[in-house]
Amino acid sequence: MEHLELAIPTLFGLEGLCADELRRLGLSDVRAENGRVLCAARPADIPRVNLNLRTGERALVLLGSFPAGDFDALFEGVRALPWEDFLPRDAAFPVKGHCLNSALHAVPACQSIVKKAVAARLGAKYGLEQLPETGSLYQIQFAIMKDTASLYLDTTGAGLHKRGYRAAGVVAPLRETLAAAMVMLSKYRGRDPFCDPFCGSGTISIEAALIAKNRAPGLDRSFSAQKWGFVPASAWMEAADEAMDKEFEGNYDIWGGDIDPKAVAIARSNAEKAGVEDLVRFEVADALSFHREEPYGKLVTNPPYGERIMEKKEAEDLYRGFGKAFRSLPDGWTLSLLSSHTEFERTFGRNADRKRKLYNGMLKCDLFLYGKRGAQHEKKR
Repeated sequence: MEHLELAIPTLFGLEGLCADELRRLGLSDVRAENGRVLCAARPADIPRVNLNLRTGERALVLLGSFPAGDFDALFEGVRALPWEDFLPRDAAFPVKGHCLNSALHAVPACQSIVKKAVAARLGAKYGLEQLPETGSLYQIQFAIMKDTASLYLDTTGAGLHKRGYRAAGVVAPLRETLAAAMVMLSKYRGRDPFCDPFCGSGTISIEAALIAKNRAPGLDRSFSAQKWGFVPASAWMEAADEAMDKEFEGNYDIWGGDIDPKAVAIARSNAEKAGVEDLVRFEVADALSFHREEPYGKLVTNPPYGERIMEKKEAEDLYRGFGKAFRSLPDGWTLSLLSSHTEFERTFGRNADRKRKLYNGMLKCDLFLYGKRGAQHEKKR
C-alpha cells in the first residue's frame, strides 16, 4: 500500500508542464505520455497532488493493467486485483470508463463486467453475498485501449479544473487548467505587469494571481479521497499546511479588461471567491485601445475565435485591431494568445515567434507566442 502509481490525465499539450509540477512536488519516476502523466507515490502524496496541481485534470490510482481481449479476460483480470486493500466493506463503487481500438467496445457491457468482478472479489473477502454500498464513494474508472485494460480509482471527484471560485461564467469559458498553463508558458513569475485584455470571467488573471502568490489551487475545495481509509486524515492537514507555508506575499500588477460590463462584474466576483480580489484589477475596457506605458510586461489572453461567440469576419477585424495595439506597446512586452483561427497570424499582422499546439476542450488551438525587440526576461524567484 505504501507504493502506489498515480496517473494524471491532462489536456493534450500540457503533459510536460504537469510532469514538471509533479517533479517540483518531489514525486519520483515521473513519465509523460500522450494525454497523461504517470508517477510513483505514497498515500500521503494523494493530498499533495490534488491540492497543488495546476495543469492536471484529476489524480487516479492505477491499480493494474492486463490483456482483455474478451469479457472473460476482463472479468478475471479485474477480479485478480486487490480491491480489498483500498475499498472497505461498505464502499460505494460506481464504474465508468471508455474503450478505444479494442475488441471490447461496448462501454455499458464493460461497466457491468467490471462491477460484477469487483463485487465478486469484495464479497468473497468480506464474506458478504450482497455489498451494502452505503459508505464513501470510490469511483472506479477503466480504460480499454488496444485490448489492454487499465483499472483506476479516482481520488479527485469533480475535476481539478474546478477550483471552487468560478460559480458563474460567460459564454465559452476557458478551463482553469488551460488558463494556468498559458500563464506558466508565458514565463510569468509575479514580477512584470500582467494583462488580459479579453478577460471574460477573469480566469486567466485569477490563475496568474494564484501563480504569483504561489497559492495551491485546491485549497478551497474537497476531494473524494478525503473520506478514504487508506489516506490518513492527517495527511490532508499536513499537505494544506505545507502549501500555505509556501505562499508568497507581495505587490502584483495584474489586470483584466473586457468590453462587456457583465463579464467584468462576474470576473470581480470570481476573484473574490478565489481570495485574490486584492491582487487583480478588472475594468471595462476595449482591447483594441489597450496601451500601457511600462517598459515591459506580459499579455496573456484568449480572444473570441470566430466559431461560436462571433462571426469569423468580426474575429478577424478584432485580431487586426489588437495587432495594432500590441505593436504600439513598449519593446519589453510579450504576448501569449490562444486561438483556433487558421488565419490568425495573417490578420494579426505578424507571424508568431513560436507556436504551441493546445486543446481548449475538443477544439484544436495554437498558443501564439510573440516577443518584442529587447524583451526582458523576468528574474526567477
